[in-house]
Amino acid sequence: MSNPVIESEEHRALRSSVAALGKRYGREYIARVVAEGGHADALWAEAAKLGYLGVNLPEEYGGGGGGIAELSLVLEELGAAGCPLLMLVVSPAICGTVIARFGTEAQKREWLPGLADGTRTMAFGITEPDAGSNSHRITTTARRDGEEWVLNGRKVFISGVDIADATLIVGRTEDAGTGRLKPCLFIVPRDTPGFGRHPIDMELAAAEKQFELTLDEVRLPAAALIGDEDAGLLQLFAGLNPERIMTAAFALGMGRYALDRAVDYARTRQVWKEPIGAHQAIAHPLAQAHIELELARLMMQKAAHLYDAGDDMGAGEAANMAKYAAAEAAVHAVDQAVHTLGGNGLTREYGLASMVTAAKVARIAPVSREMILNFVSHQTLGLPKSY
Repeated sequence: MSNPVIESEEHRALRSSVAALGKRYGREYIARVVAEGGHADALWAEAAKLGYLGVNLPEEYGGGGGGIAELSLVLEELGAAGCPLLMLVVSPAICGTVIARFGTEAQKREWLPGLADGTRTMAFGITEPDAGSNSHRITTTARRDGEEWVLNGRKVFISGVDIADATLIVGRTEDAGTGRLKPCLFIVPRDTPGFGRHPIDMELAAAEKQFELTLDEVRLPAAALIGDEDAGLLQLFAGLNPERIMTAAFALGMGRYALDRAVDYARTRQVWKEPIGAHQAIAHPLAQAHIELELARLMMQKAAHLYDAGDDMGAGEAANMAKYAAAEAAVHAVDQAVHTLGGNGLTREYGLASMVTAAKVARIAPVSREMILNFVSHQTLGLPKSY
């Protein structure tokens, strides 16, 4: 088994080729797409053509046969070039992984080739208005009605529903033995009657839009259920661990992009005799930001390595730590980059000010930094819960 700390030649080659793709598009492309209210279709299509979107999916269904280690590398490099694709977190990482691991043969044949080649996308719906970080309070329910399932509920902050062919919805069904509600996952096609979407007006400038979803007596065939009804929790976390790893990749790419801009500026900006980067008050904080990003990448690589090796328990701990570390490193890197540029850091020309808000996303979603600290204190350190 390869050492996750030292990248293989294949990984270095993949990183280089993805970086070249990102350089052809860059921040200017994403800024234009956002300004026009469009989607990053051109970049998505080219990434798909080059095999990057499905690099983690099984070869027999059109994927690259790799894992989350490879897919996180793709997202990190695109982010470092200024053009991250948020739907990489959702469509191939969460939904593709869940279907590949737990879907029926029919579900795999129907969805995985399209997710791999970019012709189909899938959104992921778990967050609810009143549940927040407490997934046990999810109120979206699924009940049997003959050979069909009927879903009712609401979801919020669901990315890319407008461009997704379907949404993987997390609902709850009643356990026949205990009467307790248990999580289950359902594929809900976009045009299913009773499945509504409403855009959320966000301050965040991003190509991917956020939506509130309503499910009003949404009827689905039995084949819409993913995997085993009694293994919903296992299947859910099989998707959440890649989500956290990919969020770490998203944050790392963002932090690297901001740091690169700041270093370039500090190397050439001259106010006194030497460039400002010669002064330790500028150089040391940038060096610290670089160290933090590198350390976070190591934890992300460890998490991806454990997940791809089939160690779900170990990957859960590492994925949460990676997401936490990468988010903190990204927020610090972006803040220091803006500070390094001074007034220029707030101009549209340099494109860093908007990243202050974007960096906060990695701290908040898909799970807050405080809930990760809860997880580590309870699961790793064995401390009692306060809730």
